[in-house]
Amino acid sequence: MRNQALLGAGLLTIMLAACGGSAEQPVVEQIVVREPGDAAPAVAAPVDIVAAGEAAFAMCTGCHVAEAGEASMAGPNLYGVVGRGAGSLDDFAYSEALANSGITWDAAQLDRYLADPTGLVPGTIMVAGAVDDADRRAAIIAYLESLSE
Repeated sequence: MRNQALLGAGLLTIMLAACGGSAEQPVVEQIVVREPGDAAPAVAAPVDIVAAGEAAFAMCTGCHVAEAGEASMAGPNLYGVVGRGAGSLDDFAYSEALANSGITWDAAQLDRYLADPTGLVPGTIMVAGAVDDADRRAAIIAYLESLSE
């Protein structure tokens, strides 16, 4: 009886070891068949990043306007900001830190600034408004890039 138990335990060990082998499994192809009249699977529409950026920019409108010819508010007018030197808009009183930063706004600089304004420009007066989400920042930047003459 004891020999049978040992033999059974040995066979069980061998079978379990064989199941957990590291040999690659063959690729299995699947074919999905639809019945006539079944709707095709929905395909996600491409995201309009500029429209998403315009919607995301709504969080900025408490301080900023982004329309040609409009006066700055608590923050500078951001229409045409891409390619503009930081601190150069005439109708806004920038912090000395931003005015002297030497930054020319492009997508990379805007991304860094929106992620951490005081980290990029210590002493800036934009202390609120950091955008933590990288996708949201990219959308806002795409929207700002679309605003020029």
